[in-house]
Amino acid sequence: MLVYHGSDHIIEVPVYNGGKRTNDYGSGFYTTESLDLAKEWACSDNRDGFANSYEAELDGLSVLNLNAPGFCILNWLAVLAKFRTYWQNGSVAEEAKDYLQQHFFVDPTPYDVVIGYRADDSYFTFAQDFVSGAISLSKLSEAMRLGKLGEQIVFRSREAFAHIHFVGAETVSAAIWHEMKVSRDLEARKAYRRTKKAPSMVNDLFMIDIMREGMKSGDPRLQ
Repeated sequence: MLVYHGSDHIIEVPVYNGGKRTNDYGSGFYTTESLDLAKEWACSDNRDGFANSYEAELDGLSVLNLNAPGFCILNWLAVLAKFRTYWQNGSVAEEAKDYLQQHFFVDPTPYDVVIGYRADDSYFTFAQDFVSGAISLSKLSEAMRLGKLGEQIVFRSREAFAHIHFVGAETVSAAIWHEMKVSRDLEARKAYRRTKKAPSMVNDLFMIDIMREGMKSGDPRLQ
């Protein structure tokens, strides 16, 4: 496959174990199959950057795909809660995070590659609202589809890094792509506010319901 990585510099040789441990899935090299998203990431600080492209081969690698059948959005959320350092304080949110860790966390450590949602600022806000009990699971699922949400393909192991080969880099203008990123994020937040204000259905599940019912990964009520 062809994957892209947005950065403020050209990266011909990705550095193993060089990423931040507080990224969505911990340390790793974060890529996407969407060139547009990579261009947005390249200009996230409102400076010109580069969309680096790579040929990647996943055959022979162990892959954890959190968007595959058998997983639900709470598996992704449990991983996010593990590695992201900032979450709002409060007893309900802390208890919810602990519950997610105990019953939905899938350890990415044994895997070479992880595939899953990306958590830009807006999506991280949606996730926090669910954990704190402000929105239902159905509203979280709807929110995650807002703003043309994309997947990340994260190369984590030394073996995985051997399967990435640099193809080239394209200069990215912040005047265009930072504005695109901001615009998309604003649209996602506007749509989310509309979703949040809409009345909840009587059968909607909130985080407190999931904890009270003792629901675990694989529960058909969570699909």
